[in-house]
Formats: sequence, structure tokens, C-alpha cells
Amino acid sequence: VRAGRPRARPAAGLTRLVSRSDRSFRIDARQLQRRFRSLQRAVHPDRFGQRPPKEQYYSEQHSSLINKAYQTLLNPLSRGLYLLELSGVEPAQETDCDADSAFLMEIMEINEKLAESKNENIIEEIETLIKVKQEELTRELTAAFERDDLQEAKKLLGKMKYFANLEDKLKTKKIPS
Repeated sequence: VRAGRPRARPAAGLTRLVSRSDRSFRIDARQLQRRFRSLQRAVHPDRFGQRPPKEQYYSEQHSSLINKAYQTLLNPLSRGLYLLELSGVEPAQETDCDADSAFLMEIMEINEKLAESKNENIIEEIETLIKVKQEELTRELTAAFERDDLQEAKKLLGKMKYFANLEDKLKTKKIPS
């Protein structure tokens, strides 16, 4: 921060803004969090409360961008989608039928089991299964990005979206009505 004004980096991507590495899928979550906190300390709107309105505005804008970058990079699905976007690859749409039939059957079965289940133990089993599958897909996605196999990364991100949707349904199911 120079003269009370956050440094603008309009050309910097989200990855460079928060993580110091340019386009790597693999991140160090602790390092990312430290960098996030350091940047937020420098530009947080509370530090600019007594500054001119223009500086307050810049602070709010930069703080918001840093929050967005951090949230994007912290989540493997959003981080992968962002890296695909940077590479000019369109993410898989839900109407794309690239997913194999065995995978789609697995998703349907989990969905049905989740919709029908009232049993806490079964819900916990589904939660564990989803977590394991997401971790597995994240490892495969890391390898795909490291090989620079963007088409494989696109397929894996499509699968991750299905599991993210299941996770959302699971969270809704766990919230008492």
C-alpha cells in the first residue's frame, strides 16, 4: 500500500493476486491463507475509514476482489474451472454427454439413495462417499493439469460438478426443516 492507496493490478489474474503462483492447480492452502490475510490487512476497508471517498472505494473494490480470488482458489472445482477459463477452454455444460453411462448410473443411484433416506447412518455413508469421490477426482484433476491435459481436466471438472450438486443436496437434507 502506497500513500494510503491499494496497489492496483488490473491485469493480474486471480491466481497471481492471491497465490503468487501463476497457473498451477496445486496450491498450498496455508500459504494461500497467509497471502490472503496479508493482502486483506493491507486493503481492508476498515483501514480506510478516515481516507477520502475515492480511496475508500478502491479499498472496497480490492478487498472484494481478494475475497473472490481466495474463495475461487480455495475450492478445487472453482479453481479448476478458473484455470480452464484462463486457458480458453469452455467448461463442460450440464447438457454435454461426455460422462460415461456407468458414472451417470452411479450419480443416479446416490441421488435416489439420498432422496429416499431418512436414516442418519445412511446419510453419513453418502456424505463419506461423496467426500472420498471428490478427493479422488481432485487428485486426478491435479494430475491432468500437471500433464497439461485440459480436455481430461474438463471431463473431471464435469464429474466434480455432479458431486458438488450431490453435496449441496446432502447439506439441504441435513438441515432440519
